[in-house]
Amino acid sequence: MTIAELLAYGGGGAAVLLALIQIAPIPWNPWSAIARWLGKALNADVLKELQEVKQSQEQTNARLDKQVKVEDARNADRERERILRFNVELMRDEYHTREDFIEILAVIDEYERYCKEHPDYSNSRAVHAVSNINRVYDDRLTKNDFFKSGGD
Repeated sequence: MTIAELLAYGGGGAAVLLALIQIAPIPWNPWSAIARWLGKALNADVLKELQEVKQSQEQTNARLDKQVKVEDARNADRERERILRFNVELMRDEYHTREDFIEILAVIDEYERYCKEHPDYSNSRAVHAVSNINRVYDDRLTKNDFFKSGGD
C-alpha cells in the first residue's frame, strides 16, 4: 500500500466516521464544529470589527445615560425654580387663577416624583414652598376666591 492509498482510504474513512458521529445521538457534532471553526477563520476581520462597533456603542450608551441623568436633574431644578417663584408670588399677595394653581400642582407632582425616584437629589429647598402652595390652594378652594380673569 502506498502513502497516497493510505491517505485516500484514511480521508474517506475519516469522512465516514465523522458522518456516523454526526448521525449518532452524541451531543458533539463534528461537522458543525468544523464549519464553526472555518467560519470564524474566514470572518475573523468582520468579527473583530463587529466587536469594535459593539464597544463603541456601549461607550455611546454610557455617555447618553450620563447625559440623560444630567438633563433630568436640570429639569428638576427648573421645576423647583417654578415652585419657589410661584410661592414668592403668593407671599407677595399676588392672586392666581384656579388654572394657575392646577398647573403648579402638576409641576409639584412631577418634581416630587423625581425626588422620590432620586433620593440623592436635594429637595429640602422646596418642601416649605410646596406646603405653603398647598395651604393657599386649600384656602382659596374653601373661600372660592381665586383671581378671576376677564372671561370668568
